Amino acid sequence: MTTGLTKYDRRMYAVMNRREGRPLYATAARRRALVCAHIALTAIGVSCWTAMVFAEWMWPVFVLLATLLLWCVATGAINGATRGLLELRGRALDERQLRERDRVLARAHRLTSLLLLAVAVGIGFLGWLGDVRMEALVTPVLIGVLVPHWLMPLWVAGLTVGDEPDED
Repeated sequence: MTTGLTKYDRRMYAVMNRREGRPLYATAARRRALVCAHIALTAIGVSCWTAMVFAEWMWPVFVLLATLLLWCVATGAINGATRGLLELRGRALDERQLRERDRVLARAHRLTSLLLLAVAVGIGFLGWLGDVRMEALVTPVLIGVLVPHWLMPLWVAGLTVGDEPDED
Protein backbone atom coordinates (compact mmCIF):
# COMPACT_ATOMS: atom_id res chain seq x y z
CA MET A 1 0.00 0.00 0.00
CA THR A 2 1.26 3.45 -0.80
CA THR A 3 1.36 6.39 1.51
CA GLY A 4 -1.06 9.26 1.18
CA LEU A 5 -4.17 7.17 1.74
CA THR A 6 -7.17 8.91 3.22
CA LYS A 7 -9.08 7.61 6.22
CA TYR A 8 -11.72 6.30 3.80
CA ASP A 9 -9.07 4.46 1.76
CA ARG A 10 -7.62 2.80 4.85
CA ARG A 11 -11.08 1.78 6.09
CA MET A 12 -12.11 0.34 2.72
CA TYR A 13 -8.79 -1.52 2.47
CA ALA A 14 -9.42 -3.03 5.90
CA VAL A 15 -12.99 -4.02 4.98
CA MET A 16 -11.98 -5.59 1.66
CA ASN A 17 -9.20 -7.61 3.31
CA ARG A 18 -11.20 -9.15 6.14
CA ARG A 19 -10.92 -12.92 6.21
CA GLU A 20 -14.18 -13.98 7.86
CA GLY A 21 -15.78 -14.94 4.55
CA ARG A 22 -12.78 -16.91 3.32
CA PRO A 23 -14.54 -20.31 3.52
CA LEU A 24 -16.99 -19.05 0.85
CA TYR A 25 -14.22 -18.47 -1.70
CA ALA A 26 -11.21 -20.49 -0.52
CA THR A 27 -11.02 -22.68 -3.65
CA ALA A 28 -11.50 -22.05 -7.35
CA ALA A 29 -14.57 -24.30 -7.41
CA ARG A 30 -16.19 -22.32 -4.59
CA ARG A 31 -15.43 -19.03 -6.35
CA ARG A 32 -16.98 -20.34 -9.57
CA ALA A 33 -20.06 -21.48 -7.65
CA LEU A 34 -20.23 -18.10 -5.91
CA VAL A 35 -20.07 -16.21 -9.20
CA CYS A 36 -22.70 -18.52 -10.74
CA ALA A 37 -24.95 -17.96 -7.73
CA HIS A 38 -24.41 -14.20 -8.05
CA ILE A 39 -25.36 -14.33 -11.74
CA ALA A 40 -28.50 -16.35 -10.93
CA LEU A 41 -29.47 -13.99 -8.09
CA THR A 42 -28.93 -11.02 -10.41
CA ALA A 43 -31.16 -12.59 -13.07
CA ILE A 44 -33.88 -13.30 -10.51
CA GLY A 45 -33.66 -9.79 -9.10
CA VAL A 46 -33.80 -8.09 -12.49
CA SER A 47 -36.69 -10.33 -13.57
CA CYS A 48 -38.66 -9.52 -10.43
CA TRP A 49 -37.98 -5.81 -10.77
CA THR A 50 -39.00 -5.88 -14.44
CA ALA A 51 -42.20 -7.77 -13.58
CA MET A 52 -43.06 -5.20 -10.91
CA VAL A 53 -42.40 -2.20 -13.14
CA PHE A 54 -43.67 -3.33 -16.53
CA ALA A 55 -46.28 -5.98 -15.70
CA GLU A 56 -47.38 -4.10 -12.57
CA TRP A 57 -47.40 -7.26 -10.47
CA MET A 58 -46.71 -6.77 -6.77
CA TRP A 59 -45.91 -10.30 -5.60
CA PRO A 60 -42.31 -10.20 -6.97
CA VAL A 61 -41.39 -7.59 -4.36
CA PHE A 62 -41.07 -10.35 -1.74
CA VAL A 63 -38.84 -12.44 -3.97
CA LEU A 64 -36.81 -9.33 -4.81
CA LEU A 65 -36.22 -8.48 -1.15
CA ALA A 66 -35.10 -12.01 -0.30
CA THR A 67 -32.90 -12.12 -3.39
CA LEU A 68 -31.37 -8.74 -2.61
CA LEU A 69 -30.12 -9.91 0.77
CA LEU A 70 -28.45 -12.99 -0.72
CA TRP A 71 -27.12 -10.91 -3.61
CA CYS A 72 -25.43 -8.49 -1.19
CA VAL A 73 -23.75 -11.38 0.66
CA ALA A 74 -22.54 -12.88 -2.63
CA THR A 75 -21.25 -9.49 -3.80
CA GLY A 76 -19.34 -9.03 -0.56
CA ALA A 77 -17.85 -12.50 -0.83
CA ILE A 78 -16.66 -11.87 -4.40
CA ASN A 79 -15.17 -8.54 -3.32
CA GLY A 80 -13.45 -10.36 -0.46
CA ALA A 81 -12.08 -12.99 -2.83
CA THR A 82 -10.60 -10.27 -5.03
CA ARG A 83 -9.53 -8.22 -2.00
CA GLY A 84 -11.44 -5.22 -3.30
CA LEU A 85 -9.71 -5.14 -6.68
CA LEU A 86 -12.58 -3.22 -8.26
CA GLU A 87 -13.80 -1.34 -5.21
CA LEU A 88 -10.59 0.22 -3.91
CA ARG A 89 -9.20 3.44 -5.33
CA GLY A 90 -6.11 3.18 -7.48
CA ARG A 91 -3.87 4.74 -4.85
CA ALA A 92 -4.72 1.88 -2.46
CA LEU A 93 -3.56 -0.78 -4.95
CA ASP A 94 -0.01 -1.81 -5.82
CA GLU A 95 1.31 -2.12 -9.38
CA ARG A 96 0.39 -5.81 -9.67
CA GLN A 97 -3.18 -5.13 -8.56
CA LEU A 98 -3.50 -2.19 -10.95
CA ARG A 99 -2.36 -4.41 -13.86
CA GLU A 100 -4.79 -7.13 -12.74
CA ARG A 101 -7.65 -4.62 -12.55
CA ASP A 102 -6.85 -3.33 -16.05
CA ARG A 103 -6.78 -6.93 -17.35
CA VAL A 104 -10.12 -7.74 -15.71
CA LEU A 105 -11.74 -4.58 -17.05
CA ALA A 106 -10.48 -5.27 -20.58
CA ARG A 107 -11.76 -8.86 -20.52
CA ALA A 108 -15.13 -7.74 -19.10
CA HIS A 109 -15.38 -5.10 -21.84
CA ARG A 110 -14.81 -7.75 -24.53
CA LEU A 111 -17.42 -10.06 -23.01
CA THR A 112 -19.95 -7.24 -22.71
CA SER A 113 -19.31 -6.31 -26.35
CA LEU A 114 -20.07 -9.89 -27.39
CA LEU A 115 -23.23 -9.82 -25.28
CA LEU A 116 -24.35 -6.59 -26.95
CA LEU A 117 -23.69 -8.10 -30.37
CA ALA A 118 -25.71 -11.21 -29.49
CA VAL A 119 -28.62 -9.11 -28.20
CA ALA A 120 -28.58 -6.88 -31.29
CA VAL A 121 -28.58 -9.91 -33.61
CA GLY A 122 -31.32 -11.58 -31.56
CA ILE A 123 -33.54 -8.51 -31.66
CA GLY A 124 -32.89 -8.14 -35.36
CA PHE A 125 -34.04 -11.71 -35.96
CA LEU A 126 -37.12 -11.17 -33.80
CA GLY A 127 -38.06 -8.12 -35.80
CA TRP A 128 -37.32 -9.75 -39.13
CA LEU A 129 -38.77 -13.23 -38.59
CA GLY A 130 -41.31 -12.68 -35.85
CA ASP A 131 -44.26 -10.46 -35.35
CA VAL A 132 -42.78 -8.62 -32.37
CA ARG A 133 -43.18 -4.93 -31.61
CA MET A 134 -39.70 -3.55 -31.07
CA GLU A 135 -40.98 -0.66 -28.93
CA ALA A 136 -42.14 -3.14 -26.30
CA LEU A 137 -38.66 -4.68 -26.08
CA VAL A 138 -36.51 -1.56 -25.83
CA THR A 139 -36.60 -0.88 -22.09
CA PRO A 140 -36.45 -4.48 -20.81
CA VAL A 141 -33.62 -5.29 -23.22
CA LEU A 142 -31.70 -2.15 -22.22
CA ILE A 143 -32.03 -3.08 -18.57
CA GLY A 144 -31.10 -6.67 -19.36
CA VAL A 145 -27.89 -5.49 -21.02
CA LEU A 146 -27.05 -2.68 -18.60
CA VAL A 147 -26.94 -4.97 -15.57
CA PRO A 148 -24.41 -7.44 -17.04
CA HIS A 149 -22.37 -4.49 -18.32
CA TRP A 150 -22.27 -3.13 -14.77
CA LEU A 151 -21.48 -6.46 -13.08
CA MET A 152 -19.29 -8.18 -15.68
CA PRO A 153 -16.01 -6.86 -14.18
CA LEU A 154 -16.99 -8.29 -10.80
CA TRP A 155 -17.85 -11.66 -12.32
CA VAL A 156 -14.66 -11.79 -14.38
CA ALA A 157 -12.56 -10.83 -11.36
CA GLY A 158 -14.26 -13.49 -9.24
CA LEU A 159 -13.64 -16.15 -11.88
CA THR A 160 -10.03 -15.24 -12.61
CA VAL A 161 -8.63 -14.54 -9.15
CA GLY A 162 -6.00 -17.04 -8.09
CA ASP A 163 -5.86 -19.12 -4.95
CA GLU A 164 -4.22 -17.52 -1.96
CA PRO A 165 -1.10 -19.15 -0.61
CA ASP A 166 -1.60 -21.37 2.41
CA GLU A 167 -0.96 -19.72 5.74
CA ASP A 168 1.86 -21.38 7.66
